[in-house]
Amino acid sequence: MSNRTVLYPLQVATGGKMIDFHGWTMPVQFSGIAAEHQAVRTGTGIFDLGHMGRLRISGAGALAFLARRVCRKLDDLRDGQIRYGLVLAADGTVEDDVLVGRESTDSYHVVVNASNVEKIVALWRPELAGDVRLDDLTATQAMVAVQGPQAAALLKRIGLDLGATRYYHFTDVAWRGTTVRLSRTGYTGEDGAECFLPMDRVCELWTALTDAGATPCGLGARDILRLEAAMPLYGNELDRSVTPVEAGFDFAINRAGGFIGAETVLAQLANGPAKKLVGLRLRDRRVPRTHYPIVKDGAVIGQVTSGTLSPSVGAAIGLGYVDSRFAAVGTSLDIDIRGAICTADVVALPFYRRAKPT
Repeated sequence: MSNRTVLYPLQVATGGKMIDFHGWTMPVQFSGIAAEHQAVRTGTGIFDLGHMGRLRISGAGALAFLARRVCRKLDDLRDGQIRYGLVLAADGTVEDDVLVGRESTDSYHVVVNASNVEKIVALWRPELAGDVRLDDLTATQAMVAVQGPQAAALLKRIGLDLGATRYYHFTDVAWRGTTVRLSRTGYTGEDGAECFLPMDRVCELWTALTDAGATPCGLGARDILRLEAAMPLYGNELDRSVTPVEAGFDFAINRAGGFIGAETVLAQLANGPAKKLVGLRLRDRRVPRTHYPIVKDGAVIGQVTSGTLSPSVGAAIGLGYVDSRFAAVGTSLDIDIRGAICTADVVALPFYRRAKPT
């Protein structure tokens, strides 16, 4: 039986069409994927992220513990700052991608993917030593994303002011007798905040946001939005068959090493990987799907990991891994779409980038 977030009754009552997603019953859409996509790109959309994992690593040894298990440099994080990082296996491949936020010198908040919560806890808990503590907050701390060019203004209208909070930083705000953490991050390519608060108050927050004009959004719109912004999905772009270098996350690698998987990853940084993740824009409107072969001169050189017909770009787009020799922007490749050979061009990522405020 699938798990349900506490927002499930509200979502069903407002027309949410539910599907199973990594063991969770989640809405795939409400008013429709196209309308929800448009709401996030032009106004404000909200997403239930209750299925994601929330962990706290604390104690005097918390930083050293995380620095060993996340490949991103963390020792210069300041209070209220967040970094994207990856948890690697010994061979340098990806166990999960995570967000690490520093609460204090000895306390860090870590967001992990829904499909990997149990795995990460199982990997980390046996390695706890000294005073380092791992608390799984997933069942007690709710998570809702508010995304779009009007998101900050809408949050402010209901009493949640992002103020001067910068991108990839968080602030804790008093709201109706509780505390809401506003994390200026997201998975859509738009501005906004991921909101963390006690589980018993999330229905109240969801209702306040929808009453203020935010559009409930499901997994369908979220997948198109994140793909347009070239943000990876674990199980598609990231898994135990790829490394951060192959996925293009050189910025998220601590050059000083010291993390699990460092030998392989640093060698790839120095010598270059055999394959690379690339952006693909098709010349017709046929949509590339996961596992479709990518072909050059009749030979298979890789495969698609994600694809969609992008409303923002006005074209069929995809991500995929290819032999590094064919990864340069401007390279013409073919995709085998159920026997039809369709031409695609390697393009710069992201496919979509929001306009900067004037």
